Amino acid sequence: MLAGVVIGAVALPVDAVLATLVDRLGWSVGTPLTGTNATLLTDLRVPRVVLAAMVGGMLALAGASYQGVFRNPLADPYLLGAAAGAGVGATLVIATDPLGLDGPLHLPGAAFLGALAGVGMSYALGTVAARHGGGAATLLLAGVAVSAFLTAVQTAIQQARADTLQQVYSWILGQLGTAGWSEVRLVLPYMAVSTVVMLAAGRALDVLAVGDEEARTLGMRPGTVRFVVLCAASLGTAAAVAVSGLIGFVGLVIPHIVRRLAGYSYRLVLPVSLLAGGAFLVLADLLARTLLAPAELPIGVITAFVGAPFFAALLRFGGSST
Repeated sequence: MLAGVVIGAVALPVDAVLATLVDRLGWSVGTPLTGTNATLLTDLRVPRVVLAAMVGGMLALAGASYQGVFRNPLADPYLLGAAAGAGVGATLVIATDPLGLDGPLHLPGAAFLGALAGVGMSYALGTVAARHGGGAATLLLAGVAVSAFLTAVQTAIQQARADTLQQVYSWILGQLGTAGWSEVRLVLPYMAVSTVVMLAAGRALDVLAVGDEEARTLGMRPGTVRFVVLCAASLGTAAAVAVSGLIGFVGLVIPHIVRRLAGYSYRLVLPVSLLAGGAFLVLADLLARTLLAPAELPIGVITAFVGAPFFAALLRFGGSST
């Protein structure tokens, strides 16, 4: 995070950055930045870095939680239609601008509601199908079906408004270029609640990893645990998608790395994934805005360039352990 606020198209001295941040907390240490550099730091870089850490940590934590709920190492935060639903919501707003706001102010809200709607559809369909037997696997298949349907809806909207394709794809590839304190305040309550619930579920996910029957013998209700964790993970994912667009591989790759470093207990995997995911996305965002400075790459491109080869290597050389 320190590298994220110091390095950029305009380099800022580390000592002055630290002095400015401490000065904003009410203490006077060293010589703080002034003028344009102070505004650049406090109004642009710091909220962008904070939001990147929040989004990355949330996606990684949600990914680890999904993998624990479904006992599937390939589960990720977009599994139950969150990404597809957010895409439909964002595309509708970009293509039609129904509120006439002429800007991105209402885009996060539409993406957030779309993501929640996608997850709700998947869970409703999966619940109905599970009554005939199928358990967690049925919910996974419901998510795939709903995602395919919502993706088709999004494509139809895009074809009807081809003039907005560039703006839609820019959002889909992920971006934090317009991040400010308003976005941080917008998603902070949802992410905070989601984080507390998922971290508190670490022991329950360890028990679920053994099997549902064993969990019931210990007095646990597997269905209730799955429902609560899925709701928390989906709420956090929806909040992250609302302000960042679709950023892939964070929730898929980071938990795998963490398991190799911290072991397989979810009481450790969950908090370490939160920290590692935040660090990873801050560094990815740093690369996105410095590699072609003053132009920016979509952050989703950076995470895909790093995540796809790494995950391929995991499958090739360590697939049996994942």
